[in-house]
Amino acid sequence: MTQAAAIVLAGGKSSRMGSPKAGLEWHGSTLLRRVTGIVARSVDGPVVVVSAPGQALPALDGAVEVVADEREGRGPLQGLAAGLAAVSARADVAYVSSTDVPLLHPAFVRRVVGALDDEVDVALPEVGGHRQPLSAAYRTGLLSVVEELIAADRMRPAFLFERSRVLHMGEAELLLNGPLSRLDPTLASVSNLNEPADYERAHALPAPEIVVERFGPLAKPPATRRETVRAWSLGGVAAAVGLTLDEHIVAALNGDKITRDVDLPLVSGDTVAFMVADAGG
Repeated sequence: MTQAAAIVLAGGKSSRMGSPKAGLEWHGSTLLRRVTGIVARSVDGPVVVVSAPGQALPALDGAVEVVADEREGRGPLQGLAAGLAAVSARADVAYVSSTDVPLLHPAFVRRVVGALDDEVDVALPEVGGHRQPLSAAYRTGLLSVVEELIAADRMRPAFLFERSRVLHMGEAELLLNGPLSRLDPTLASVSNLNEPADYERAHALPAPEIVVERFGPLAKPPATRRETVRAWSLGGVAAAVGLTLDEHIVAALNGDKITRDVDLPLVSGDTVAFMVADAGG
């Protein structure tokens, strides 16, 4: 099985947004924390954030690695080079994301990463009539080509695509995937936030529906054994059902990951099971 990593380009200050997008608030967390948490759920390798020189980042999960871009303002290829250098020894493929896609779904990441085979170097979605180089998967072996392009001051992603075997994935092709067509049928995963109005519009959207289950003593009447709530994070789900993730209570995400991480981002299709700590292991 191909080992896949994830690279998130944090970027610097956004002139349109007035402040770095990475630190923008997202329902009790930040955009960067949400996006890194989603890609971490989607790949089996390391997650690396590429920051601008001297950029202060919001709090991240302890497993997320941070590397600095050598030069700010040189475009995504410069950040891609830093990210690929950080993961190339540990992964064959890297999903590359911007920091401003809070509606990203793990099903989208898995669909794009899964499209890479021995005949393809880049899986490049094309949504809304536009290529999506910051919602794409790249073979980490492309690092030398990226470095050559940077040295030649050929900084546009299009120059990399000219040197690569690219699989262009249109909307119809992307949605041939059952989980993606069910969980993100509008491909909102690629919706980025370039203007304050984009941020305000996305921030006002209803949170995803999450199925909540209770086990053991937490399921005793009058508690509801199974219900559906809306929340952006594990902490939001716990608050919605009147529970606190402390030493006495843990949660299982989709029957697998045991956690108390209140900032863990959630998406449509998720099931969260709460149980007493002794039952959670």
